[in-house]
Amino acid sequence: MKLSRKAIGAVAALATVGLLSACTGPAPTEKREEITAFPTSWDEPITIDVFDGLANYMGMQEGWFGDLVEKKFNMKLNIIAPNVAGGGDTLFNTRVTAGDLGDLIITDKGQRLEELREGGLLLDSASFYPAMKNVGRFDAAVDKINEGADGTYAFPSQVSSLKPTEPSEGLDPTFGPYLRWDLYKEAGYPEIGTLEDLLPVLKKMQDAEPTAPNGQKTYAVSLFKDWDGNMLNNAKQPTTYFGFDEVGFALAKGDGSEFEGILDEDGQYVRALRFFHEANELGILDPDSTTQNYDTLWNKYQNGQVLFSFWPWLGQAAYNTDKNVDEGRGFMMAPMDDMTVFSYGAEAYGGKQVFAIGAKAEDPERIAAFVDWLFSPEGALANNSQTQGAAGPEGLTWELNADKEPALTELGHKIFFEGDGEVPAEWGGGSYIDGASQLNISAVLPIDTDPNTGFPYSYKMWPSYQAETSNPLTDDWTAKMGAPTTMDYLRDNDQLMVGAGASFTAPTDSSEIETLRNQVKATIVQTSWQMVFAESDAQFDSLLASMQETAKGLGYDKVLEVDMANAESQDAARKAVAAEFGD
Repeated sequence: MKLSRKAIGAVAALATVGLLSACTGPAPTEKREEITAFPTSWDEPITIDVFDGLANYMGMQEGWFGDLVEKKFNMKLNIIAPNVAGGGDTLFNTRVTAGDLGDLIITDKGQRLEELREGGLLLDSASFYPAMKNVGRFDAAVDKINEGADGTYAFPSQVSSLKPTEPSEGLDPTFGPYLRWDLYKEAGYPEIGTLEDLLPVLKKMQDAEPTAPNGQKTYAVSLFKDWDGNMLNNAKQPTTYFGFDEVGFALAKGDGSEFEGILDEDGQYVRALRFFHEANELGILDPDSTTQNYDTLWNKYQNGQVLFSFWPWLGQAAYNTDKNVDEGRGFMMAPMDDMTVFSYGAEAYGGKQVFAIGAKAEDPERIAAFVDWLFSPEGALANNSQTQGAAGPEGLTWELNADKEPALTELGHKIFFEGDGEVPAEWGGGSYIDGASQLNISAVLPIDTDPNTGFPYSYKMWPSYQAETSNPLTDDWTAKMGAPTTMDYLRDNDQLMVGAGASFTAPTDSSEIETLRNQVKATIVQTSWQMVFAESDAQFDSLLASMQETAKGLGYDKVLEVDMANAESQDAARKAVAAEFGD
């Protein structure tokens, strides 16, 4: 008989939980009584370390979100971000070796989660789970994540009530070729048959506006290194325009029709590297790409220094201010004939990342209450404000109008139409953007429905917002593309490929595969950057051959075999969940 999480919690409350320390071996933890409700306040202030594999900020959470968390939980968040601390696994490995990754941990489920659980770095939170009423609405997802474990060690992210065959993103997909539509229009709306055809178009756009309003040189394309892993991350992005997503060293189409290795001579990854190389030869690739981080790049988009964006949530979010769009300037999706854009289906059992409480957390009950709050309407609106357009706190950025529908306040208009705004002192003060949650993870999908209002958390999907957003930029895009939104355009033109939300996670690498992967990916990333900035096509080809030979010599084929098997397993899981939910 399968027990629900709440039943497991009741059983776990009667037992002593034994955790293994990564450094000291088995160490029994104190026996915890099951609780059914959290305290409404805490007297003692605490600061917790949040090890966050997704964060692009390191340090104390400041601003209005930090103020909100402190008022509710008397708790401050010290964010530890490997993306900022040089990237890679160094920080993770150092803290794991020390036996204390963090008090609250945001990490990948699957391999990472299993390693941390087996290493004794995670707390069994089963005794808190009966009190976690907001997370409890997604009990099936919690069950799935902790399947096979002897307790409740992790909680899902990006949970939703949508079908897994439905896109999870809302009005815009996660990926897509977004460009400065005003400059594209000025160029005469040239036809873009393929990714490669985009290059002369971008060159023409850069030539038309060689200098940004701040006096700095513009570049059509600009890259950054923060998210490099198995490959040069930015080179993965164009592969998604053709239905692919990454599985280690493999690329897999969302419908399971094609699988390929990233080093395949005629594969999509090498195609993307060549695209960047040709952009550099044309003088339209930012030479700062090898040294700048995401925050620097964001500022460049805000200042109008970059003309092409891999994602709507970068170009549009940074540049499409009220002032700019009213003057007809902004990022919109380009009509590329050969694209079939990959879309993540709503995850039936949550996304690829999880929340977990560290085994050595000083006040795990309070952290569990905080995690549960992130799944509440208030928490989802506040925390998701950094990702995919959640509206922020009621009373600050939005309120119910006379028709009992959510509508942006004056400050909300300033923030979401003009790019930022000053938060009142009673909300913590400072810049809204700077003060937003730096966790960079959604507990609940922003397009899911807020049970308090009956409308999505995402303000972009509110009738009140859509009625206000007609502007010269979107009107021109709609007239040219023949669709009111990006998603409508992609659906109407059969250019959307949804990978059903199966919540698949690859199994843990064996120690041998992990060792091989680490040495292979290091050479792939390093040589990929060299290829992008190669001085000639001949040097590009020579570097490619060298990368292929070196990677294969280091064990690439053996790792790829594992990744291909995982890609096929993912496809089987997608087909199974689509059948389970009737699509």
